[in-house]
Amino acid sequence: MSLPDYQELMLPVLSAACHGEVRIGEVAEQLAKQFGLSPEERTTLLPSGKQTVFSNRVHWAKTYLGKAGLIESTRRGHFQITRRGEQVIASQPARIDNTFLAQFEEFKRFKERSARETGQSEAQQRASSDLVTRTETPDEIMRVAHRQIEVSLAQELLDRIQAAPPDFFERLIVRLLLSMGFGGSVAGAGRSLGRSGDDGVDGVIDQDALGLDRVYVQAKRYAAGNNIGSSAIRDFFGSLDRHKATKGLFVTTSAFSPSAKETAEFLSKRIVLINGEQLAELMIRYNIGCRVEETLHIKKVDEDFFD
Repeated sequence: MSLPDYQELMLPVLSAACHGEVRIGEVAEQLAKQFGLSPEERTTLLPSGKQTVFSNRVHWAKTYLGKAGLIESTRRGHFQITRRGEQVIASQPARIDNTFLAQFEEFKRFKERSARETGQSEAQQRASSDLVTRTETPDEIMRVAHRQIEVSLAQELLDRIQAAPPDFFERLIVRLLLSMGFGGSVAGAGRSLGRSGDDGVDGVIDQDALGLDRVYVQAKRYAAGNNIGSSAIRDFFGSLDRHKATKGLFVTTSAFSPSAKETAEFLSKRIVLINGEQLAELMIRYNIGCRVEETLHIKKVDEDFFD
């Protein structure tokens, strides 16, 4: 069973408050049992890691019910049904969702104010009315949009790498590894070896000041679809052996064939494979080749302030 969306939860949340004041945490636990959620479904976290997906949806259902005047907050983490909410329950609705809530002026004003204060044009406001029927919470819509932006950015980064000079890719990999913490505080810990290479090695990271522990890097800038095969992995293994190295990193802008992955898994030296998709994600995470353009702060009510 998939998790119920926040609109599916509106009627159950309202019903849970029919017999007096309730605590939102207890309501979430009660509904998890009511919907027969598995332990995994109950504990799946948002990307922030601060709240479960199900609890987040229960909270958004509560928020929207409050905007429509069907429930009201009583004290920290607690709420109760209002007279209007009791009337709604008495009418025995089959479902409560945003379309249902739109009959209440308070909810309509809330939606109109949200559109107005975000500076939307009339066309944008008409488009945003589609959100009334969306099943995702505002949190989830925001994260989907953020992911779409990152996917587009990742592809652009790979395109720019393909268009750059060959030695640029080697320097980029070394810089990325240093940003990730490889080499520690050792000055000059990372260096690319240029076009001449060094017996099949394109870069090296010294993990200590004396260079006793080193990570060797192989970088292959291939177009999408031109995947790395097992022979390239074996060649890199031979290069590591000549350098008496125990570990290496093989990075490509394309991907690795199944046989290449299997070869790397069973060789006696530790060889980590990074494909183009993983490379772009790491560049975004560590701000290599990209920068923060805008920061959006997501805030919530400080319950301690009002206690």
